[in-house]
Amino acid sequence: MPRRLFPLSAAIVVAALVAAAAPSPQQQTQPPATAPQAPPGGGDVTVILEPGQRALFRLAFPAAVKPAGLAAEADSAALELEATLRADLDASRGFAIQGPRALAPLTLTGDRVHDFEQYRSLGNEVVLLAEIDVERGQDRIVFEGRLYDLKSGQSILAKRYRGALSAARQIAHTFADEVVQYLLGRRGIALTSIAFASDRTGSKEIWAMDYDGGDPRQVTAHKSTSLSPAWRPDGQTLAYASFVGGAPGLYLANLATGRKTPLATQGDQNISPSFSPDGRRVVYSRAFGASTEIVVADLNGGNVSRLTYSSAIDTNPAWSPKGTEIAFSSGRAGNPNVYVMDAEGTNVRRISFGGNYNDGASWSPAGDAVAYASRMGPAFDVVISDLVTLETKTLTHGEGSNEEPSFSPDGQHIAFTSTRSGQKQIWVMDRDGGNAIQLTREGRNESPAWGPYPPE
Repeated sequence: MPRRLFPLSAAIVVAALVAAAAPSPQQQTQPPATAPQAPPGGGDVTVILEPGQRALFRLAFPAAVKPAGLAAEADSAALELEATLRADLDASRGFAIQGPRALAPLTLTGDRVHDFEQYRSLGNEVVLLAEIDVERGQDRIVFEGRLYDLKSGQSILAKRYRGALSAARQIAHTFADEVVQYLLGRRGIALTSIAFASDRTGSKEIWAMDYDGGDPRQVTAHKSTSLSPAWRPDGQTLAYASFVGGAPGLYLANLATGRKTPLATQGDQNISPSFSPDGRRVVYSRAFGASTEIVVADLNGGNVSRLTYSSAIDTNPAWSPKGTEIAFSSGRAGNPNVYVMDAEGTNVRRISFGGNYNDGASWSPAGDAVAYASRMGPAFDVVISDLVTLETKTLTHGEGSNEEPSFSPDGQHIAFTSTRSGQKQIWVMDRDGGNAIQLTREGRNESPAWGPYPPE
């Protein structure tokens, strides 16, 4: 069994080096250096804007300082930590980062007053200075990260982390989220995980991995077909469907203990679980003779309540973030489409109107939109529908078949299943469909479920 199931670990010791010398940008009436300063001589500065956002923070991130002559394992951990931190900050889509290559033309002396002016000459607003060291026979890594406001020269964030060499990625994720929280005023997703189904061991099992595809760890070992993982909001439990007992049933996996318990195993079919926002109930699809309906039950499988009564197949329910609504797929109008109903099963309304097959809804964390798969040609593409205007935007465009979208907890990214690289793999893209990146490559992988933020 892989070494852990969670991004957070007590193996890391975290220390705040100094209190912020200046209030965070969210505590000020105006963020520090909200517009990059013009370089000496009046040169132009290009400000990068995102729709509905402020200009991206111009962040200088020179190479991390580390001692020479590190042992191979320690050097590899140091390289992994720095590379992961850079990738995490880039994935936040909040920074225009200038790394060592972009900063190479500068003449840096080690004098901070001089060097900070050099960083500002390229339009940067903040600089991240990182130091990586090892201790205790080179089996423990130490990371120190300091963030400076280049306009004032003040240190605005400083953290020190210590842990085993194997914790390098976790240290990077933790500090990246600190930077995102401080500068962007929102929680970062570097410490979140994605659950998925994979046949890499020969049978389809439930796995989890870091948000960027790193550190995959196996959750189930039923040696059967398991699929459709769903996170409980506390991030401690996964619900999933499995054929381990014969007919497909629902099970719960405690990620801390590894214990598996049945949730719904009676009848011919129980599939597609989704937790209520308070984590006390699960909505799922159950077969009733020739029809398949949406039901809701307690975590022990009791207090089952049927929500839909249709002669068609009703499946793939998804509880809304506020708990007042449930999206689901139904063929009640002929072709499968996505519907939304109140959590009690009333006020059913259709929200998908394009394509000839629409399925697999995922709510945005704000509850204002639903992403799902829509077949408008020979294959599926991921689309997103605004729940107020019902305006629908296609996010993928025919690169293989693209299905099973799942929003990140910050609403800025969507994980999905795609065959664009040949067979089913987990990909992630920005909410607008840009920057698609493949996360898995071993075996066939599907049914991504983006987990919640870790406990604070």
